[in-house]
Amino acid sequence: MDRTLLPHLAIVLAVHRRGGFAAAAAELGMSASAVSHAVRAVEDHLGQPLFARTTRSVRLTEAGVGFIAMLAPAMGEIADAVDRFGESSGRVGGVLRINAPHVALPLVMTPLVAEMSRRHPELVIEITCDDGLADIVASGHDAGVRLGHTVAQDMVAVRLTPPFQAIMVATPRYLELAGEPRDIEALQQHNCIGFRFVTSGGVYAWDLRDEGGAHVSVEVPGTVRVTDALYARELALADVGIAYIFEPLVRAELREGRLRRLLPRSAFEEPGLFLYFPRRAAQAPKLRAFVDLAREMLEKEASGQPEPR
Repeated sequence: MDRTLLPHLAIVLAVHRRGGFAAAAAELGMSASAVSHAVRAVEDHLGQPLFARTTRSVRLTEAGVGFIAMLAPAMGEIADAVDRFGESSGRVGGVLRINAPHVALPLVMTPLVAEMSRRHPELVIEITCDDGLADIVASGHDAGVRLGHTVAQDMVAVRLTPPFQAIMVATPRYLELAGEPRDIEALQQHNCIGFRFVTSGGVYAWDLRDEGGAHVSVEVPGTVRVTDALYARELALADVGIAYIFEPLVRAELREGRLRRLLPRSAFEEPGLFLYFPRRAAQAPKLRAFVDLAREMLEKEASGQPEPR
């Protein structure tokens, strides 16, 4: 292989990770033309294009998908080797890239990132907010965050939160005007704040428990749909209708009486959020430090101790 191509491979991954040449250039501190030149050099060497470019988008070609699938793990192993070599000095540094859904940010990521920044000032933590089921290896992330049942079996999974419930809530004002639903069937007479998946475009059917405790998926009517569960909370607080949301996200509002919980016996138990990553990445000091802190904070939460400050 032409050794002059080696520096260009990281640039190819950055273009894929950032979804464009300008964004990759900003991350790498290079000009967009230099990034484009590096990608073109790799494409010329391979004899086929890796990216299909238009004036509005940059996407992988079929050849690009295959190349990234092989390149990303190899570059990850190189980065891990560099990190492990620096471990002898006790240094945790570099860039830790984590892919996480929006709901994970207030639930667990904010306190974790804040404490990691205090403990390891040489480490840069980069969070990609993504509600899809991203391939973290292909996208160049060190780890991802998902609900437990969506983590692939070939990944290492570390619990970040206890299990929690997905519940239905509405304001006293909304319930005063619309009445309170007495059973699941009554939801059809209410304004329910729906959720649409960005990646698939499908509308989420609420996971609930019927009177016998069986799992049911319920399609609900409503005048508003969102792609961010945190915004569903805001709409519920604005008296728009009934929101379906993870209970920890509205715990304060329930305690203060700003929201009321509906049909508690129909709430659906979720396994909680997990950090996941490839097994080969487990020994990287930056990821080990993050995992150790996550376990420490989860243990303190379980014991009722205050989080580290």
